[in-house]
Amino acid sequence: MEKNHQQLWDDCLQFIKDNIPAPQYEAWFQPITSLGFEDKKLKLMLHSPFVVDVLEQRYMQVLSSAIKKVYGPSVTLTYFYHQVKNEPASTVGLRSSSPSPTIVAQSTSQPANPFQTQNRQTFDPQLNPRYTFENYCAGNSNKVARAIGETVANNPTLKTFNPLFVFGPTGVGKTHLIQAIGVRLKETNPDARVLYINARLFESQYTAASMKGETNNFFHFYQSIDTLIIDDIQDLQKKPATQNTFFHIFNHLHQNNKQIIMSSDCPPAEMEGFEDRLLSRFKWGMSVQLEKPDAELRRNVLRQKAEQDGIELSSDIIDYIASNVTESIRDLEGVMVSLIGRATVLNSEINLDLAKSVISNSIKINRKQVNFELILQHVCAYYNISPDALFTKSRKREISDARQMLMYLAKKLTKMPFTAIGSRIDRNYATVIYSCKNIEERLELEKQLREDVDSIEASINSGAI
Repeated sequence: MEKNHQQLWDDCLQFIKDNIPAPQYEAWFQPITSLGFEDKKLKLMLHSPFVVDVLEQRYMQVLSSAIKKVYGPSVTLTYFYHQVKNEPASTVGLRSSSPSPTIVAQSTSQPANPFQTQNRQTFDPQLNPRYTFENYCAGNSNKVARAIGETVANNPTLKTFNPLFVFGPTGVGKTHLIQAIGVRLKETNPDARVLYINARLFESQYTAASMKGETNNFFHFYQSIDTLIIDDIQDLQKKPATQNTFFHIFNHLHQNNKQIIMSSDCPPAEMEGFEDRLLSRFKWGMSVQLEKPDAELRRNVLRQKAEQDGIELSSDIIDYIASNVTESIRDLEGVMVSLIGRATVLNSEINLDLAKSVISNSIKINRKQVNFELILQHVCAYYNISPDALFTKSRKREISDARQMLMYLAKKLTKMPFTAIGSRIDRNYATVIYSCKNIEERLELEKQLREDVDSIEASINSGAI
């Protein structure tokens, strides 16, 4: 007796169940149903577009094997899901070819209003399935942050770290870490309303909602989230209307034991242009720092990237890259992409000479980090005064000029917040702003001052004193 489409899909599910761990099967495959199989075309109904991403990125091998075993070769697979839960009119189809990781969207209706929350709308959490804890390299520089992130992801009812505030410089893995929390939460509970969004998009959505008179819908949508993950929260600086909106959303979520996760390039204590009441809430839970990658982490990242790309890197190549690309994980990944690209175009093996060539074109070798202490050292050498003199209350012209130059260059070259600069030199916020503005105004009028700035910056860049 010939099997119907549902029986065939049941055979597929059994094959998949036998080849992956039970929790993964129950989370991702068990809820899937077959809509039909005809003319080598298989149609599956899924829970949400996020499930499509997970299947295509992480389970395509076992899914493809199951389909070929049960249905035969050359099967066209199309996923379907409802934009609005239990509303068939909002169905969207995503076609996977043979099945293939390349997805072509074929919408059968207009997308649902993103702020409609009736029937607990199923929406895209905007998570990247590649950002998992499994491929998040560990090292001493991110050990604490990763441990806290996994605690939040594995214990969603535990609100000790709520909000979780992750901060650190660009390229150290903040986005990967906070998205990994969201991915783990969705793996454990696909019905959880998890949303990842960057602060600029949040602001754009709010502005658009205000212009269309949909502010209430905007509030209701965000107040319905179980875990809200906002990247680059510092981008809401000096945006009082959006900050006020986020303040009320934050309060609602926190009071209802919903998890809030944020990332920033600096800790709350150094953030400028934010209302005090909002900054105080950023400090309620746990603030954790992601530092620049240490040598061990840099090597681990290179090994993992090489393994993922199916290439071999000798230990001397790994050590050379790790020793010279020190600023961020993003730089390491960029060098690896360039290295593979150059080797492919030149049809050559990846050796130390090729690595040196790639790095010389993309990274300044042995670049000395420009920080407050380095600038202090060069300013004092240029003006031939003792560093201790700048920390006194002296108003002598030569000391005052050097002190203002230090504050100006610290702001220009390190992007330090005014408050952080002030705390380093025992001056208040207003004094630092005045000093920086004074130098800027004088630069337009005083040729000697421009030469002074150029000379100090040149000595900093060259490393000579």
